[in-house]
Amino acid sequence: QDVIDCPYYSLMKSRFGNAKNDPGDYFSDMFVENNVEKKQRAVLVAVDTGEYDARVSLDELEELAVTAGAETAAKVLQKRSGFDPATVIGSGRLSEIAEFCRGDGADLVVFDCELSPAQMRNIEDACGVPVIDRTTLILDIFAQRAVTAEGKLQVELAQLRYRLPRLTGLGGALSRLGGGIGTRGPGESQLETDRRHIRRRIAALQDQLAELEKRRGL
Repeated sequence: QDVIDCPYYSLMKSRFGNAKNDPGDYFSDMFVENNVEKKQRAVLVAVDTGEYDARVSLDELEELAVTAGAETAAKVLQKRSGFDPATVIGSGRLSEIAEFCRGDGADLVVFDCELSPAQMRNIEDACGVPVIDRTTLILDIFAQRAVTAEGKLQVELAQLRYRLPRLTGLGGALSRLGGGIGTRGPGESQLETDRRHIRRRIAALQDQLAELEKRRGL
């Protein structure tokens, strides 16, 4: 039996007729309005295939989300014999999550499993909000807690290396990484611009880390 743990479940059942929560900032973990930090509201999703204790893993995911600065809008646990190759979860459950997000119940969806680029794109298209997986969430926490210059470079490098093959699944979320007017050649898509930007940044980070390592050896 599927489990939906959501303090706003009545809103889901009534198709969110009165849901008017602030949607939060689309791209950041939190934003500031009138000097008050407002956390992203996340739907946490896990699939129980019987291979491990999915409920415990989902609880751990919630702890990670809180550590990253989000608050839980809903927790969804679906029992399936395996992951759906297109959307991980079933189409019916995905539709419910999408409707919840559209009603401003959440502005982020976090999956407990690793997502392929196609899965990320399909889920994001359905929900209309950013979609990340457990690894991305953990890397975000590392980024927040990195203190030294070298540590920050290493975390950013790990994030970009993980993000690059998944770029097709992020829709327009990375378009802001491009340099804007004057940075693209004729007929070049934003996706190609984003990929080129990330590759350049990876190369620059590798050079900076190599320079720091050289200085340590002196």
